[in-house]
Amino acid sequence: MQLRPRDYSGDDVRLLTASGLGILRGERVLFDAVSLEVAPGEAVVLRGANGAGKTTLLRVLAGLTRAETGEVSRTAPHHWVGHREGLKPHETPRAHLDLWARAWGAGADVDAILNEMGLSRPADVAARYLSAGQRRRTALARVLLDKRPVWLLDEPFTALDAEGRTRVLDMVAEHRQGGGAVVAAVHGEVGFIASREITL
Repeated sequence: MQLRPRDYSGDDVRLLTASGLGILRGERVLFDAVSLEVAPGEAVVLRGANGAGKTTLLRVLAGLTRAETGEVSRTAPHHWVGHREGLKPHETPRAHLDLWARAWGAGADVDAILNEMGLSRPADVAARYLSAGQRRRTALARVLLDKRPVWLLDEPFTALDAEGRTRVLDMVAEHRQGGGAVVAAVHGEVGFIASREITL
């Protein structure tokens, strides 16, 4: 899962930059004047109470939601994993990953990824029968299908047991060591050393 450092190296490289972001929800300012820069190897943690705008900020960074003010500059491809897993009830982990691998034209070894995520046994079980943790692992496994430098993760540890959490922490560590970066909304203990935290 190694990225190519030569593509995203250098002291002044920024994989993602946002400046002056602001979002309104009706008459309420959800957040205002939020700026951040993300360089290779960094992990930025978003904090805040429920409803503070962490998910919305991640969606703005991913290009899924438009901010009222500010701008976002993306100089590298990204993965987005929201708090909803995106699995259809009849879909198995293997079918889900096969589908995304074909959609992205990625030549990933799906069996190896299922094994890495601890999903070999339930690989062919429909999502409606999977535990919340297994569905979460399946959603997170998508980032391993295609090498993209930036991971935008919304509550990545939700529903995971200790083993699942360890697997995700290992993924994040390897990704950062390979020159990748992470922006994650997290409740509670992070489990990795963050480059910085932003509280909304």
